[in-house]
Amino acid sequence: MKQLRIGIIGCTTRGTLGDYAHQPDAGVTIVAGADLYPEARQAFLNRYREKFNTIPAVYTDYREMIEKEQLDGVVITTPDFLHEEQACFALEHKVAVYLEKPIAISIEGADHILETACRNRTKLVLGHNMRYMSFTRKMKEIIEQGTIGEVKAIWCRHFVSYGGDAYFRDWHASRACANSLLLQKGAHDIDIIHWLAGAYTTRVQGFGNLSIYDKLPRRAPGDERLKDGVAKVWTIDHWPPLEQKEFAPVIEVEDLNMIQMQLGNGVLASYEQCHYTPDTVRNYTVIGTKGRLENYGDGDCTIQVWTTRADSFRLEGDITYRVKPFSGTHGGADPLIVQSWIDALRGIYDVWSTPQAARYSVAAGCRGAESIRNGGTPYDIPPLPEFLENWDFARAEEVKKCEY
Repeated sequence: MKQLRIGIIGCTTRGTLGDYAHQPDAGVTIVAGADLYPEARQAFLNRYREKFNTIPAVYTDYREMIEKEQLDGVVITTPDFLHEEQACFALEHKVAVYLEKPIAISIEGADHILETACRNRTKLVLGHNMRYMSFTRKMKEIIEQGTIGEVKAIWCRHFVSYGGDAYFRDWHASRACANSLLLQKGAHDIDIIHWLAGAYTTRVQGFGNLSIYDKLPRRAPGDERLKDGVAKVWTIDHWPPLEQKEFAPVIEVEDLNMIQMQLGNGVLASYEQCHYTPDTVRNYTVIGTKGRLENYGDGDCTIQVWTTRADSFRLEGDITYRVKPFSGTHGGADPLIVQSWIDALRGIYDVWSTPQAARYSVAAGCRGAESIRNGGTPYDIPPLPEFLENWDFARAEEVKKCEY
C-alpha cells in the first residue's frame, strides 16, 4: 500500500482538521505544515508531539513545503482570500487538495480553481462538511423517500450568537478578505439548500445591512490580527452586542443578510442570517407537494414531518425523528469528510460534496451580496462551462453527469 504524505497549509484553528488525516497505521502521515506565524508553527509542533509523538517539518512558505516535501496531498485551511492562490499552486504541482470552504471569495476565483484542477488532472475535494452531518443526511433521506412529495420551497433561518466574536474582530470583517458572510458562513447553508432541492441557484435578490458592529469601539488601524486567535475572545460573556468593544479596525461586511433564490428546477428558496442573536441554530424548512419537514437543532436534533392537513398550528408533526450527531468535531462531519478525501486519494470514491456545488454556493453568495449592495437588484448566476460541469474532481476524470 502506498504511503501517503500529507501537508497542512494553515496550521491552527481549522488546521486541526488535518489531524484526522494523520493515520500512520493506515499509511497516511502528516509530514509537514506551513504557516506564516511562528506561534502557529510552534502550536502545530507541540500538538503533533503531544498527540501523535511525531515531529513534522514546518515551513513559513507553503510553496517551499510543496516543492520540497514530495507531497501526495495538502489540507488548506487558511483564511478565505488565500484559497485561490494556494489551491492553484498545489494543483499546478500535481498535489491533491482538500480545500476548506468557501472555495474562494469570487466567482472568478472559484472557476480558476476548478479549471486548474481539471487542466492538471489533479484531485480536488471541498470541505462542505455539512453534507456529512447526521441531521442533513436524514433530511435528504426523507426527501428522497418521497415522504413530503416533490420539493417546491426551502428556507433557512440562521441565528448566530457568536457572530461578533468570530467574524467582526479579525479579517472576516473586511470585504477584501471575506467579501460577505454569505460566503464564510452562508456557503454551508446555500449548499445544503441546493443539495436538498436538487438544483443550483440561477437568480438571486438580497437585502441586508451592517446594523450593529460598525457602531462599536474598534482596535487601532494596523492592529487587524487577533494575536491569540478567535478562541481567546469567543465567550458567552460578550453580551449584549451593543456593550462590546475591541472589534476589527475595518468593518465592512453586513451583519444581517437576507437573500431570495430561484433555483434551476423551479424551487424557490430563502436564506436569512443574523450575527447578533442570543442563541445559535440553523433552522431549515422544506415544503413539498405532500407535506413539509423542519429541523429543530443541528446537533442533537429533532426533525418534524407534517403529512396530514390540520387548519391550526401543530408544533409536533405526524412523524418525529430524533437524530444524534456523529462522533467528532462539527457533529462528526469533520472526520467523515477528511476520510472521504483520503479514500479518494486511494481510489475509493464516496465523496458527498463537489467543487461544482461549492462554486455555485459561492456564486449565489457573491451575487446575493452584490444585490444587497445595489438596492436589491436581482442578479443571474453565470453557469459553469460544460467541461467543468462534467468533470469528476475527486476522480480527476470526465463524467457524463454532475450530481448536485
